[in-house]
Amino acid sequence: MKLPKKVKAMSLTQKMLLLVGGLLVILLLWRVGQAIFKGASASNNRQPAVAVVLSPVENGLIRDVGRFSGTLEPKSQFVVAPKVSGKLKKLYVNIGDKVIRGQVVALIDDEEYQQQVAQAEADLKVARANFEEARSALELAKKDLERAVTLHQKGIYSDAQFDTVQAQYESQAARFKVAEAQVANREAALETARLRLSYTRIIATWETGSDIRYVGERYVDEGALLSANTPIISIVELQPITAVIYATDKEYFRIRVGQEVTVTSGVFSDRVFKGRVTRVAPLLKETTRQARVEIDIDNEENLLKPGMFINVEIEYDRRENARIVPYSAIVTRGNSQGVFIADIQNKKAYFRPIKTGIIEGEKAEVMEPADLSGYVVTLGQHLLQDGMGIILPEEGMQTGGPTGIRYSGSRG
Repeated sequence: MKLPKKVKAMSLTQKMLLLVGGLLVILLLWRVGQAIFKGASASNNRQPAVAVVLSPVENGLIRDVGRFSGTLEPKSQFVVAPKVSGKLKKLYVNIGDKVIRGQVVALIDDEEYQQQVAQAEADLKVARANFEEARSALELAKKDLERAVTLHQKGIYSDAQFDTVQAQYESQAARFKVAEAQVANREAALETARLRLSYTRIIATWETGSDIRYVGERYVDEGALLSANTPIISIVELQPITAVIYATDKEYFRIRVGQEVTVTSGVFSDRVFKGRVTRVAPLLKETTRQARVEIDIDNEENLLKPGMFINVEIEYDRRENARIVPYSAIVTRGNSQGVFIADIQNKKAYFRPIKTGIIEGEKAEVMEPADLSGYVVTLGQHLLQDGMGIILPEEGMQTGGPTGIRYSGSRG
């Protein structure tokens, strides 16, 4: 069935209107989308301000310090032992007791050695009597020989008679020499016996250092049967006392004999002890790659004891008026190490490269630039880029100072 022409014309007009309307809607949507995209791009390019905490650039003391852990050892130590064998009759000292140079610390039962001295004295008495007898006989033989010489020269004594007298003299001379030697031997035997008797009194003695030392260990008890050179006690020197640390190859070449050190112990947390490096081993152990370092510590109060753990600080260098920033303020941007300096008036932060010197704990010395001043960012710096805005803390900021604002926190 065919439609009327009028209906066909109206349908064509509607189609045209719909087409034009669709194009207008598409154009409008495109304009709106472009505006939204530009707005979003502008918003993304605008970096937000970062909340920060500031600390001032300061001038003060900073030290280059090596820190070590170690243990305490006696300055010196030796073992007291008898030179003769016997029963330990008396031990006068015990662990921890004070010992004075030259003090008798123990006794060995001396009955046997007293008998040896008495026997040696008796033997010497006999030898001296024999010596006197031999000397008298030699004097008589000498007179007889002198008389025989005279008579022989006058022809009264025959050669045989003279030879007999001369032989008697020589015999008495030999007897005298034997007696003389026996006296010397007996005197030496008596001296030895008396010396061995003296060894029953065991004396603690040493050549150098303090006159007062202490018993470190006891190895035997009274009544023990001892052979010569059996250890009885050990004696230690505690003033000064020695701290032993081990340095790696990195620290080894910075340590020198004579360097002053400070020593602390967990036992005396409120005390700081002073010391000085006295010995540095000339080599590093192959197994640990460390070298032994010995430090003498003043221990006049006798507080420090061998075996204690200690902490040691050795000062390598110091700067009295150094420019200092908190170590936490240092960040890296690109290939540069530096800090963010706060422009407080404009509320922005700018990156400044720096060259550091001594690092001590949470403090860092700034060698360059020499004119670094103001406030550095110590919290929030890792979010910053050069020239970014910052949000300053309201608390801790007061008016005053040459810039109009100062930080009221510690200036350490």
